[in-house]
Amino acid sequence: MTIGLGSGSTATYAIKALAERIQNEGMAIHGVPTSLHSSELARELGIPLLDLFDLGEIDLTIDGADEVDPAKNLIKGGGGALLREKLVAVASKQRIVICDETKLVSHLGEFPLPVAIVSFGWRTTLHRLREICPELYLRSDKVNASLPFVSDDGLYIADLPMDMIADPAALEARLKSVTGVVEVGLFVGMALRIIVGKEDGTTRELGNS
Repeated sequence: MTIGLGSGSTATYAIKALAERIQNEGMAIHGVPTSLHSSELARELGIPLLDLFDLGEIDLTIDGADEVDPAKNLIKGGGGALLREKLVAVASKQRIVICDETKLVSHLGEFPLPVAIVSFGWRTTLHRLREICPELYLRSDKVNASLPFVSDDGLYIADLPMDMIADPAALEARLKSVTGVVEVGLFVGMALRIIVGKEDGTTRELGNS
């Protein structure tokens, strides 16, 4: 089967676990990475990779989340890979999100919402976005804070502190209507299953007792 390989610290554990099963059990899979980091890690661990271009659809994607609300809506993109994460997610027949209990929230918005924008004319795009969120800021490079963060796709990331997102679907549609916006880190109705890891090492599935 083909498995979408998510990005971020939690997804890294899943990639390592898949590599162990390939080595120990001979499990036959191909991975479709959602970031350069995930791609490099998978290759290092011996997971054979395919490009999304080569596939009609993906059997299963396993990814993390920055926030998860009771309706299983997500905020993703803390690592800046939201565009590839969403492209892989929408191409997947099954989608599993893995997270710890700290990512569960009563409503989305406490984590700043990532919005990927084109670098050309970025200041004018931010100006338009400030009509929706005046407190937004352009994400800085982790090494040199004087430079903007640049995603694997050459995009800048605007982070929007929203406090509370009452209608994630409506907000996503509004943000994506802004010229210069490429993708929004709201994943509405896309997580089919959410597995929550507890501090004691056990897990539970959101929505199940």
